Amino acid sequence: MSKKDQARPTPFPTKADIIRFVEESPGIVGKREIARAFHVRGDERALLKDLLRDMASEGLLEQGHRRSVKSVTALPSVTVIEITGQDVDGELLAKPVKWTDKKSDPPRIIVAPGKLATGTLGAGDRVLARLERQHDGYEAKVLKKLEATRDRMLGVYRAKEARVVPTDKRERHELIVEQEDSGGAKDGELVLVEVRGSKTNRLGLKHARIVERLGDLNTPRSTSLIAIHAHGIPTEFPRDTVDEANAAQPVELGDRTDLRAIPLVTIDPVDARDHDDAVWAEPDPDPKNPGGWHVIVAIADVAHYVRVGSALDREAYRRGNSVYFPDRVVPMLPHELSSDLCSLLPGVDRACLAVSMWFDANGNKLSHKFVRGLMRSAGNLSYERVQAAYDGHPDEESGPLLEPVIKPLYAAYFARVKERTKRGPLDLDLPERKVELDELGNVKRIALRERYDAHKLIEEFMIAANVAAAEELEKRRTACMYRVHEPPAEEKLAALREFLDTLSLKLPKGQRLTPHHFNNVLSRSKDTAQSHIVSTVVLRSQSQAYYGPENQGHFGLALERYAHFTSPIRRYSDLLVHRGLIRGLRLGQDGLRDDAAANFNEIGEHISMTERRAMVAERDANDRYMAAFMSDKVGSQFKGRISGVSRFGLFIALDETGAEGLAPISSLGWEFFRHDEKAHALVGGESGTIFRLGDPVTVRLAEAAPITGGLRFEVIYDAGTRRPRGKQGNKGGRYPRRR
Repeated sequence: MSKKDQARPTPFPTKADIIRFVEESPGIVGKREIARAFHVRGDERALLKDLLRDMASEGLLEQGHRRSVKSVTALPSVTVIEITGQDVDGELLAKPVKWTDKKSDPPRIIVAPGKLATGTLGAGDRVLARLERQHDGYEAKVLKKLEATRDRMLGVYRAKEARVVPTDKRERHELIVEQEDSGGAKDGELVLVEVRGSKTNRLGLKHARIVERLGDLNTPRSTSLIAIHAHGIPTEFPRDTVDEANAAQPVELGDRTDLRAIPLVTIDPVDARDHDDAVWAEPDPDPKNPGGWHVIVAIADVAHYVRVGSALDREAYRRGNSVYFPDRVVPMLPHELSSDLCSLLPGVDRACLAVSMWFDANGNKLSHKFVRGLMRSAGNLSYERVQAAYDGHPDEESGPLLEPVIKPLYAAYFARVKERTKRGPLDLDLPERKVELDELGNVKRIALRERYDAHKLIEEFMIAANVAAAEELEKRRTACMYRVHEPPAEEKLAALREFLDTLSLKLPKGQRLTPHHFNNVLSRSKDTAQSHIVSTVVLRSQSQAYYGPENQGHFGLALERYAHFTSPIRRYSDLLVHRGLIRGLRLGQDGLRDDAAANFNEIGEHISMTERRAMVAERDANDRYMAAFMSDKVGSQFKGRISGVSRFGLFIALDETGAEGLAPISSLGWEFFRHDEKAHALVGGESGTIFRLGDPVTVRLAEAAPITGGLRFEVIYDAGTRRPRGKQGNKGGRYPRRR
């Protein structure tokens, strides 16, 4: 080796080195920058030039502006991006509309706040943006919001002004409606309008034509209607679908297993509109399994009525799932099936697909067996009534079922608790709130949902049945639509670790994480002031579950395989699993077809989309109900917690109702606030005031907009100081300069 080579501080760069350097460099990169980074001098410069030329010819690099080079996966400085959602701090995330590299995921793009971005953009919106390279992706500055491809939107008609006010909080501009385009709509009515091209008036407002009148906005039913129409959820069943449902008939025993003598019971919410699962338990009579249990979970046999390729099947696939609102349900199947023939009503014969499961004394499943049966429910009970009966307060219906049914169910459940504890699924017990309506459909109150052992009992048996279904399909080598929940992404784990470090909590590195590691963090923060914030951030670090034909396990439940089997009335995924079991076990001619597996990827993507659509619509409706409930409380003060921290403000969730709204950064005071991304906090530049995710705050409700579901808050400070109530900050009395 020559002295020159020995003295070289770094090796001559490889192709991989150059690509990595180009991708990670935030500025413009050319031959000069590469040579300087790798200490390329003298004769080696010619070698570097040849190497760059070869890389360009091989498609590894592209020629940029003024002799610069860029990775083929690098994004142009100005491009069209699509908003995909928000991160845990409320920052908008986006992806490039054009991404040709099939071998890698597109880079992370964070949308910088600005008048074109803040509060006006949401998932699905497309914008023209200028991108700046960051160490972990790109930052996008919005140059222009692009017109949505849809030409219809929902709004409220204001007859006096001849305007329509959009219900979507992202739509800032009203629409002009000429008299001849009003369609006879009355003032205050909820309407569906068709935007009329790009013609605008002198104020830049577009014209629209009312195509459908949906009723008075002031009637309670309009709240759910806004969410239904805004998210394109189908509500009317086609004529051929209804005809098939009307033609359906109850089944006879035939070749089915007769389960009618077994006192199976349904246990559901008190306001449940369909009943598709029933349970029963007994001590296992097998002397080889002392202390063990035999449990039966029977599910409505929807596959008998919804045949592959039928009108019912096509409509069920299109909807993907039922959608639940406080005042109604938009069902996946027509009422004739969902509330009648496929609902396990007490005292009547109903077709079912049932699984018997045998557990040992510690709740471990020893075996299972599926049958296609005929059952007769012994009772339709609510969670509250079952719990009351077990606690010593039975009523006329639950009393006779207490000893033969309810107590054995609880005993079997307590055995399953042992297995669950050993398995260690993710233990996030976050409060859930329910919107309760009065007889007229107005919000009566916002209440926490009670969680009884009766709820957990049903959940545990449904999970066991779902696992048994996935195992059986694998055993029979039959296509399965898995419910997949992958481990958290590395970038989310990195952000979570950085945040936990600020609380002196550690999440292990360099090993395969399991729910146990997250539960350990949650346990250490329990009963501390940080408990709520830690639970929130851990939840937001998790991946979103989806449906797919490849088994990737279920991380949250700590299960190797999992499929949805227990709700075929309201989920198309469960119907597919039923058909797979019918085919694999040869229980009839109405199972999956030979070519079904070829379409499972596409079907999985579709029903995952409809599930997300339903979740967003349900959340939007609840937001509007919340805003309506709060509308007469403008000016009042409330206790709450910071549920999100962003560069443009704080998201606040109220303690009493869970209602969430935004406190814009402009409402926090006169000083400059710095966004500390790692700590999920806004920090005052002069006063030392800190607003941190999970912190308690006192706020004043400044605005409530039932039409859009938006709430705007102002953080309340102590008199004479610049710190929020209950917070620590600078008390020096110096008034910070204006932002």
